[in-house]
Amino acid sequence: MKKIAVIYKSKYGATKQYAEWIAETLEASLFEVSNIKSSQLMDYDIVIYGGGLYADGINDIKFVTKTPYKSLIVFTVGIFDPQTSDYSAVLSKNFTPEELSKIKIFHLRGNIDYEKLSMIHKGMVAVIKKLAEKKSPAERTSDDQFILETYGKKVDFIDKSTIATLVEYVCMQK
Repeated sequence: MKKIAVIYKSKYGATKQYAEWIAETLEASLFEVSNIKSSQLMDYDIVIYGGGLYADGINDIKFVTKTPYKSLIVFTVGIFDPQTSDYSAVLSKNFTPEELSKIKIFHLRGNIDYEKLSMIHKGMVAVIKKLAEKKSPAERTSDDQFILETYGKKVDFIDKSTIATLVEYVCMQK
């Protein structure tokens, strides 16, 4: 049986929830990123890292990209629909082409509560909204439309069933 570690960085709780479900399902060790050193993860056969998506960054992703692992899986959590969103720019900003060739990445959908956002994140979402408003309706992406429809509201897309593909992939690695 391979040793599995699930590490996460969560600002508003969605990534933590997914990490807990994944660790429980895989009977893996669970760590919040600030409670473990990357050198401690060398004892694990599979490292799964989860981080929230903020603009074009993956929360604290440098924690796992600076150390080589036997097998690294990354899951991101964001408010946009992974079925219709294009994450290529985010991925190329956060990983080198060599890293991308070695890492398996999954995208999960989280939640947003505008009242609980930090001032920085409120500002970021406001900029995204303004950019979407400047586009003609024909030019708007599904992400633009989502921001325009939900701005200022509380929406929650956290769904335990969406970890199934990640869990299946890990089970095939065992």
